[in-house]
Amino acid sequence: MFCLTSCENNDERSAISMISETATIESGDNMKKNNFSALTNVELINTDLGSMTDEQLSVLYAQARYCQAMTDADIDTLRVLVSEDMTYTHMSGMTQTREEYFADIADGSLRYFTIGIDSPKIKVSGDTATITYTSVLNANAYGARGIYRMKGTHYYEKRDGEWIAVNSPDR
Repeated sequence: MFCLTSCENNDERSAISMISETATIESGDNMKKNNFSALTNVELINTDLGSMTDEQLSVLYAQARYCQAMTDADIDTLRVLVSEDMTYTHMSGMTQTREEYFADIADGSLRYFTIGIDSPKIKVSGDTATITYTSVLNANAYGARGIYRMKGTHYYEKRDGEWIAVNSPDR
């Protein structure tokens, strides 16, 4: 869930300077399957893709696609990548259904320009996975424009061979 915390810097160019290291896979099937370079508004920061298993890479790619769809305001893709029962809780305490959140993205109330995935840690156990990382968001959230950093964990389930974003198991 991309909820915003505090503004670190309002300078758009700062998002670029925060990117310290972007890694790529040099060869193999995962490069073809997980084309991170096609996700132009998503930056992988402090990430060693070469040390990840195929499943970890698949989860990271699902998260990166999700972030790209948010920056593109691509609601059709978000509906494919996110479970129908997903709920989002903002730092203000406001809770939204998937469709309420997507409506705010579609109408520009929530506008994501770029999203960085900093230092991701991915755990896969069968058909469930978690990805914990720091988001670096260049966004305008309900009129508050800035660069935001926040730590969080996203949860995934493998359904029909694809990783889908789901609610925390505690929900």
